[in-house]
Amino acid sequence: MDLGFRMHAERTPNPNSIKWVLGRAIVEPGTSAHFDAAPDSDVSPLAARLFELTGVEGVFLASNFITVTKRPDLEWTEIAQPIVDAIKACLADDRAALGPAFAVAERVDEDEVVQRIRQILEDEVRPAVAMDGGDIVFAGFRDGTVELYMQGSCSGCPSSTATLKLGIEARLREEVPEVQEVVAL
Repeated sequence: MDLGFRMHAERTPNPNSIKWVLGRAIVEPGTSAHFDAAPDSDVSPLAARLFELTGVEGVFLASNFITVTKRPDLEWTEIAQPIVDAIKACLADDRAALGPAFAVAERVDEDEVVQRIRQILEDEVRPAVAMDGGDIVFAGFRDGTVELYMQGSCSGCPSSTATLKLGIEARLREEVPEVQEVVAL
């Protein structure tokens, strides 16, 4: 057993997702990656390895944590130890969670309203959602509607609709009058 490898599990609001918190960063600051299917190992060796496990339906990598989403018909007691073993095997010796083929999406020129929306999401929403093992990613703003991707434990979470409408939409409408609605894609 590697005593230098620190990791613990945290429950999330989504009963099918667990957040595995590590004692070190696994991706570059400000970077995250969500996978609904196994990527090539040169994109993410860790996600590719986790998807080899029976029952893994989603992998989200950010900062110093990994959120794994399982099939609803499996119990965590059946899948937790293989997940821990895969994480330890992939991240041993300070190896990276993302491979050389991973590419961060580049931003295009944005107007002032989109910049204000993104700033609120970055400064207020994403840090709060990350505490529960998830992420909210800006997808677009059209005709008063903010479009977001729900990732990690937020994807498929029973309380994500309330978070979206009562939390995120209310906050954005308060600060950005042009926002009329927030929807998940």
